[in-house]
Amino acid sequence: MTRRVGPPLALPDARGLRIAVVRARFHPEVADGLLLGALDALRQMGAADEAVTVCDVPGAFELPLAARAAAESRRYDAVVALGAVIRGQTDHYEHIAREAATGLAVVARETGVPVGFGVLTVNDEAQARERSAPGAGNKGAEAATAAIQTAATLVRLGKGKGRRRAASK
Repeated sequence: MTRRVGPPLALPDARGLRIAVVRARFHPEVADGLLLGALDALRQMGAADEAVTVCDVPGAFELPLAARAAAESRRYDAVVALGAVIRGQTDHYEHIAREAATGLAVVARETGVPVGFGVLTVNDEAQARERSAPGAGNKGAEAATAAIQTAATLVRLGKGKGRRRAASK
């Protein structure tokens, strides 16, 4: 028989958690939309505004380094990485997208801090605008939700950094 650890995935509780949001500014309109979506989702999950730190980096290639710095600081229970890589006429897109994705996955695995992947990898600006627009389908909101859901799961498994705060409530 299978034993479930915790309830099925639903909107998780971010109260008491500290979250770093690392945003790549290379496509500012898209980055701003992703950030607004992430912040709105974090508020809906109960995160206090003062518990969320937003840091900017130039582009998606720099996201893993900043995410690692946040994770290793021991100040955050989760990191949300936001940005956009839009396909162009050269293979630069593939290199940046691959390094951002791989680098962020390595940060999560090596630090044990959940990293929400909100880096759009799209063919054109229209797709990026669609995925960063307010409302359902905003990938910044989805990345924030995934990071908090993972943090909550790690707490239930006894591995999350927020477990001391959660246990003391």
